Amino acid sequence: MSQDLTNAIRALAMDAVQAANSGHPGMPMGMAEIALALWGRNLRHNPANPQWPDRDRFVLSNGHGSMLLYALLHLTGYDLSMDELRRFRQLHSKTPGHPEYGLAPGVETTTGPLGQGLANSVGMAIAERILAAEFNRPGFDIVDHRTYVSVGDGCLMEGISHEACSLAGALALGKLIALYDDNKISIDGEVKDWFRDDTPKRFEAYGWHVIANVDGHDVESVDRAIGAAKAVADKPSLICCKTVIGKGAPKRAGTAKAHGEALGAEEVAATRAAIGWRYPPFEVPQQIYDGWDAKKRGSALERAWNDKFAAYQKAHPELAREFRRRVAGELPANWSAHCQLLLEKIIAKTESIATRKASQNAIEGLAPVLPELVGGSADLTGSNLTLWSGSKPVGRGGGGNYIYYGVREFGMSAVMNGLALHGGIIPYGGTFLTFSDYSRNALRMAALMRIRSIFVFTHDSIGLGEDGPTHQSIEHASALRLTPGMDVWRPCDPVEAALAWMVAIERQDGPTSLLFTRQNVPFQKRDAHTVSAIRRGGYVLSDAQEPKAIILATGSEVQLALGAKQKLAEEGISVRVVSMPCTSIFDRQPPMYRDVVLIPTLPKVAVEAGVSDYWRKYVGLEGAIVGIDRYGESAPGAKLFEYFGFTVENVVNAVRSVLK
Repeated sequence: MSQDLTNAIRALAMDAVQAANSGHPGMPMGMAEIALALWGRNLRHNPANPQWPDRDRFVLSNGHGSMLLYALLHLTGYDLSMDELRRFRQLHSKTPGHPEYGLAPGVETTTGPLGQGLANSVGMAIAERILAAEFNRPGFDIVDHRTYVSVGDGCLMEGISHEACSLAGALALGKLIALYDDNKISIDGEVKDWFRDDTPKRFEAYGWHVIANVDGHDVESVDRAIGAAKAVADKPSLICCKTVIGKGAPKRAGTAKAHGEALGAEEVAATRAAIGWRYPPFEVPQQIYDGWDAKKRGSALERAWNDKFAAYQKAHPELAREFRRRVAGELPANWSAHCQLLLEKIIAKTESIATRKASQNAIEGLAPVLPELVGGSADLTGSNLTLWSGSKPVGRGGGGNYIYYGVREFGMSAVMNGLALHGGIIPYGGTFLTFSDYSRNALRMAALMRIRSIFVFTHDSIGLGEDGPTHQSIEHASALRLTPGMDVWRPCDPVEAALAWMVAIERQDGPTSLLFTRQNVPFQKRDAHTVSAIRRGGYVLSDAQEPKAIILATGSEVQLALGAKQKLAEEGISVRVVSMPCTSIFDRQPPMYRDVVLIPTLPKVAVEAGVSDYWRKYVGLEGAIVGIDRYGESAPGAKLFEYFGFTVENVVNAVRSVLK
């Protein structure tokens, strides 16, 4: 019977790829027995409720083999119809070429960029560890699940696998189990000429428990290996499964041809005959559905958990309420009132400090009422100022709320995405803005998935000074703003910094990047109406009677705009200053609001210590931009601002130029 169950995966995979004339049939065909051992015998999940909080997580890091996951979801009873499998890789289907979070039920994360699913799974395992330490009580292990991830040669070649797996070993994530599809094939052919690592030794060096040389086509062997991995509580486990890509295909098995293209009608027919699959495309007999069906077992598992949680709720009512809130992604009932009080304190202080320090103060003020906030930094804690007085390191055991990621910017960002995807946690992590380049694809994935990851980027311009052009951000703020779905805040003072944090935490439909200065910036006075307008992304910070021009600015350059306004007023030229801390939120405002702030008939000047082109959409071709379109220099920040023209006088001259 098990052969029929695994052949169902092979048939669905090759038929869907053939129908689309596009896709990757080889991996699903080669991993069918691994899938049966995991999904048929070990995975704790309930197809009737893909959001059951204590389900095991499964991540398909080798996401090109998406038909493996879609076939498993369909066969085990998730709400993924055969029609959707027929529509594989078609417009608006739930079965895109690579798994996408939020489309098909049971897809835990978007994968495809290799290695990132593996890093996401590390984040999920950390989340389970943190939540278990926080909520479990003697006799009540309400958070007690594993994270499984399938990986291929490509995932392990990607550098992010080193970052994430080294961290997982350091943290002793015993509930993380990786299944390595060791088929020795990639798109370009046999990997022996470019991937000769001794993978078991590599992972042993990370501190993983490694089970090598498992026959990936023997369900019993894989099942035993999973059992052995589950028995090791103090190390993550890697199960190295020897497989044949495209197994069952007479001519394509074991070849690169099986990896990334349809088998072809002739080879599909030959494969049917070779594996004894007598059924036409997209037809699965009832007895095979019955063999795969996980609904009965899954419902029983969730029912038992519900009974345990009901008893937990009686014994620990406050913890139970908090757990439900956290899992639902809701903010505390007193959130709005707390934020208002915090803002009032910040406004009363009128501090002129670096916005990275203002960020730390905001974290210090918000984190006590937000236990789900889990921070970290890529070895720049003292520079990013991401630590607060209640921070507790996440280590090799127990909980915590602060992760020392080490020098692993990409890994950190993808692990954060895993923390967010798991649920119950709002992650934030810091590095220098320039090193957002290292993290870029994980930032893109956060935006694609519309998840609540908060990326903290400090040292946001040439203002960082002496470290020089290798560390000075020029193009980065604009590049991040061009990422669809990413809100980018560049606040000018402590009030904008605090509100940026509040809005980022409140946002439930996408990630946020927070950009902060190294250098001090002046506090800006505002009335209550102006403070509330900050949430709209752009607002009139300082107005004038019948302004002749508008100066837009962000971050540390807002002070230059205000200085220019004052100097121009002495010459009888009235201008309006608009602070634009978050352009994407401003762009989402109603047209009437945008026109009230940026009066269309007035000439405009934009000021930002970054590339100039981005600001053309606001100032037009006729407007002026005080920006920087070359790399910086090594010198004190104040000297660099003067050298590169970020002065009040230069802003004044720019305004004069648009008034001619």
